[in-house]
Amino acid sequence: MRTWAKELGFSQIGVAGVDLSDAEAGLAAWLEAGFHGSMLYMARHGAKRARPAELVPGTVSVITARMDYLPRTLADGWQAVEWQRLADPQAASVSLYARGRDYHKVLRARLQTLAERIAGEIGPFGRRVFTDSAPVLEVELAARSGLGWRGKHTLALSRDAGSTFFLGELFVDLALPVSAPVDDHCGSCSACIDVCPTQAIVAPYRLDARRCISYLTIELDGPIPVELRPLIGNRVYGCDDCQLACPWNKYAQRAVLPDFEARHGLDRSGLLELWRWDPAAFERRTEGSAIRRIGYERWRRNLAVALGNALRLSGDQIIAAALDGSRARASDLVGAHIDWALSQGEPGE
Repeated sequence: MRTWAKELGFSQIGVAGVDLSDAEAGLAAWLEAGFHGSMLYMARHGAKRARPAELVPGTVSVITARMDYLPRTLADGWQAVEWQRLADPQAASVSLYARGRDYHKVLRARLQTLAERIAGEIGPFGRRVFTDSAPVLEVELAARSGLGWRGKHTLALSRDAGSTFFLGELFVDLALPVSAPVDDHCGSCSACIDVCPTQAIVAPYRLDARRCISYLTIELDGPIPVELRPLIGNRVYGCDDCQLACPWNKYAQRAVLPDFEARHGLDRSGLLELWRWDPAAFERRTEGSAIRRIGYERWRRNLAVALGNALRLSGDQIIAAALDGSRARASDLVGAHIDWALSQGEPGE
């Protein structure tokens, strides 16, 4: 399986059992605290997230897979390059993982192929593929199967690959030998907690999604809380700060596949350039991208917030004119964020 997985672009696979009962208390406490925000599906599925055999009846083992996504063309010293981009208020910052092809599609297709290879060898068996697409405790399964450990930012971390990788799972009705887990190597480091712009990591290994910029710019479908808008800076889709600060990402691995190379200049676009996209341009330039999932309205909402932050910092009246010129035809959601953005150029704001 490892040979087939590497041929398909996966960097590592492991096997976990299905008894995650000791993870249920932590999941229940996280939900009880409301840290899932508007992601109601997480509460709706409840403990089933920690019970693979209930989620997919007949499941006996879970094959976990890691696929590195750091673009091969990204410059050495990529963390410094990304920090520089975040420091430029008129640049648009899109999370590294979302600049290329939608990882859901890439991993799902290749995990299906891996399952078919296995079936070709041993005969038909029950299975189901997941790639961040169902109530699965992905990081928990990854940690139990030896792909890494849960970092203090709650992402999976590997000594050999940092955290710049996707996870996928293959639930199977096969009794497979489980992989050995690895030790936690975060130690006393608090870099990810300290750097978070919105202080969303409220304690080691505990994230309040309601404050996380990735949640605010991707999952949240309503208005972004006013008090958090200035903290978003120029981040228009996702946030990589906790990964940029993590010392283990000096070992981040380049992607094997070309799918994750940046498309349509999303690694170098300016906010005003993206603001000029009309709905047709958005559909065309996000085809096959994870960004399309949020839709044009949320995309514009995010850009309006970033432009407001740029206006406050630069005072550039070209930004104000671009925002004002779009106000009349904006939806109620986007219009409210444009009004806020324009107010950032007023004295005293």
